Amino acid sequence: MIEFNQVTLLRGVQTLLDGASLRIHDGQKLALIGANGAGKSSLFALLNGELSLDGGDLLLPSKWRIAHMAQEVEASERSALDYAIDGDQDYRRIEQGIANASDDNELAKWLDQMDHHQGYEVTPRAEQLLHGLGFSQSDLLRPVKDFSGGWRIRLNLAQALMMPSDLLLLDEPTNHLDLEATVWLEQWLKNYRGTLLFISHDRDFIDGVADHIVHLHQQTLTVYPGNYSAYERIRAEKLAQQQTLYEKQQTRVAEIEKFVARFRAKASKAKQAQSRLKELQRMELIAPAHVDSPFRFEFPCYEKMSSPLLAIDHASLGYDGKAILPECKLSLEPGHRIGLLGPNGAGKSTLLKTLCQEIPMLSGERSEGEHLRLGYFAQHQLESLDTSASGVTILQRLKPQASEQEIRNFLGGFGFHGDKALEVIAPFSGGEKARMALACVAWQTPNLLILDEPTNHLDIEMREALTLALQNFAGAIVIVSHDRHLLKATVDEYWLVDHGQVQAFDGDLDDYHHYMQQRDQAASNDASADSNSAAAAKAPNIDRKEQKRLEAEKRQRLAPIRKQQQAAEKQMEKLSSRLADIESQLADNGLYDAERKDELNRLLQEQGQIKGELEEVEMQWMELTEQLEAE
Repeated sequence: MIEFNQVTLLRGVQTLLDGASLRIHDGQKLALIGANGAGKSSLFALLNGELSLDGGDLLLPSKWRIAHMAQEVEASERSALDYAIDGDQDYRRIEQGIANASDDNELAKWLDQMDHHQGYEVTPRAEQLLHGLGFSQSDLLRPVKDFSGGWRIRLNLAQALMMPSDLLLLDEPTNHLDLEATVWLEQWLKNYRGTLLFISHDRDFIDGVADHIVHLHQQTLTVYPGNYSAYERIRAEKLAQQQTLYEKQQTRVAEIEKFVARFRAKASKAKQAQSRLKELQRMELIAPAHVDSPFRFEFPCYEKMSSPLLAIDHASLGYDGKAILPECKLSLEPGHRIGLLGPNGAGKSTLLKTLCQEIPMLSGERSEGEHLRLGYFAQHQLESLDTSASGVTILQRLKPQASEQEIRNFLGGFGFHGDKALEVIAPFSGGEKARMALACVAWQTPNLLILDEPTNHLDIEMREALTLALQNFAGAIVIVSHDRHLLKATVDEYWLVDHGQVQAFDGDLDDYHHYMQQRDQAASNDASADSNSAAAAKAPNIDRKEQKRLEAEKRQRLAPIRKQQQAAEKQMEKLSSRLADIESQLADNGLYDAERKDELNRLLQEQGQIKGELEEVEMQWMELTEQLEAE
């Protein structure tokens, strides 16, 4: 078990944690959420021993093996496979011992350790991890230095997963993953037997993995049972109660201030005025419940439209004369909202870059509507920002006629308030640069938005704002993203890019996951069978009627368990509400007067009883959730 007890943590003059307490039980899977800069990565560094406490106690089992995901990796001649295996340090130590054994007895001891470590499984396990994270068989022997930065981060993730661990710390593990690798990682982490603490801004990923949420907010740590969706429901309830309590308290504050103002000068009332003034000073003012996102923006749409906006016909798309999509035909109409699906390397980014004329077509015809205004956000968009300039300067270059105030108002919606809009971009965080790149796209008033992984580096609040902005965009959208929540909330149809073709996909993201499983199974069973390859190239082989029947049976079978789970959720919310009410009563200083001793004891006794009941219901909810997930 890990226990934070009244922990204080500083970084320079900034206080990240102030008297924070938290208890993490063995085997729990917790998502750490909070605003950018709140201190999530610093908390990881504290657990890793890279930072020291400034106050309080941190209790961590001394023999626990901690694995964490590095954020950078230097160029290396080591192969991808060897680099991943390096994560299993015990295996490397035993391997070195076997190589350096001086006699048969010593060799026998090392071989016995290797057998106990199940060393024969290490290489296949590393290969499986790398394949799951999107590496092909030919990639395994390539040197690390040959991979781009995003793929090196995947290698760091593989190395962390290879390490036998009791505590696994993952900081934004999905940031450089595609949809397939994200789904694979989600399943892997569900089966992880140790304690997991991870940072992610992908709400669907959190929902699929976490059984608890730790919210780092206002220098404290608050635990919520369940996944992100459950956290949203419980926190909304608490904020509603907080707002009611805040409004009541503000009424009382106003009464006290009015009394003090009226009677402070009168000698006969001076004592009462001073008493109420002290009450006002002692009162712990409850902050207003700010639930609105700090980001509020839109994608203004160019008012004129053409039909189609953009079309290509008999087109061959690829690089250096090599066709990836040899016979491509598509038409983008006003109102199209398309999500591109397909395995890594199938040609999704190639298609987007071709549509935006970042790379030329190898052959074919391209026709643009008279009023086409294209907005493109690429994966490398951050690299193309002029980091020596400010946000205001960059947007002024795009629209010289715009006033500075108009630009500053626009940038405010993306979180660049006040002088932040005038600051040079170079020292900005990755999230701030991503927001600035999106602002540049929106500022150009497109009527066709083409977005390639726009959520990388964005926190949950910004992702929600982006989702709302895309929902309200009147033009056409083509998007590639591993964020399933964004896709489900913003697109109306999917196109499948696979086996050299682009075609409509008849299904949703669950169907696509099923299709990829079938595709991978077919490839592993008989990779050389032309008939299987041709069948996979056409369309997902899904018997929709049979699938719906099986899903209906499954829903009926799970209905009683789901009903119990929902009842447990309602009970948790009810108990949490009563506990919050008791704690607000215990905050009343008058409760500790001698004549109210019985009332105080009753509340304390009820508080302990409810905490015990809440813990039991939480355990029941977790067991029911595990039953549902096992199906």
